[in-house]
Amino acid sequence: MTAKFFIIVLTLFCLISSLSIAQQSDNGFIKHDSTIIFGTVEPSATTLAGGALYNSLGVDVMVSTNGFGLGMFYRHEYSDEFSGFLDFSISEAKDDDEKEFIDYYGQTFVPNKVNRFLLLPLFAGIQKRMFKDDILDNFRPYVTGAVGPAMIYVFQYNEEYFNALGRGRPHYTIGGYLGFGAHFGSERSSLLGLNLRYYYLPYPGGIESLRGVNKTQFGGFYISLSYGGAL
Repeated sequence: MTAKFFIIVLTLFCLISSLSIAQQSDNGFIKHDSTIIFGTVEPSATTLAGGALYNSLGVDVMVSTNGFGLGMFYRHEYSDEFSGFLDFSISEAKDDDEKEFIDYYGQTFVPNKVNRFLLLPLFAGIQKRMFKDDILDNFRPYVTGAVGPAMIYVFQYNEEYFNALGRGRPHYTIGGYLGFGAHFGSERSSLLGLNLRYYYLPYPGGIESLRGVNKTQFGGFYISLSYGGAL
């Protein structure tokens, strides 16, 4: 991974940290709900010791060495430690051997490049919260994993982008990812998080990326900034 990639990671982490700190009160302490309930409280299927269970819908802004991507997710909490989710995203993929140059007119180009790729995976996964009893609720680290089908959309490089996009062709595969991250803020009805994922998207036989070079693995490391709210 390049130095630029690590700079992006550091910038996103600083942004999330500042947003988390902003949720503290002026005297530097996190505000707590002081509501007192008298009488017997019967547990229900929708509440836990840690608060209400939510179905959430949100978006992911993704950054990788391949470029940028956008996604959306639906998340359901099964308990205060386990959640299930569906996510869909669209992002670029490049060959590791690509070298970009700038011509006399200021236009960028990649010698010997044949095809562009767009990745459109639809994954189902599980998220496990870590250290629930050891860390304050405004910082909730987790590990996650997902699997599912993915479409690799292939279109010509040496044509105008949108014209080539309309004449592209899909290829299909199955893949997944593993990752870790954290949600920030004490408000459980909204989600603000940062995570690192490694996508594994194989395509046996490969698809030509550079002239004479077939690309067989379309995954890689992604940084994702997530934001969502309860339904």
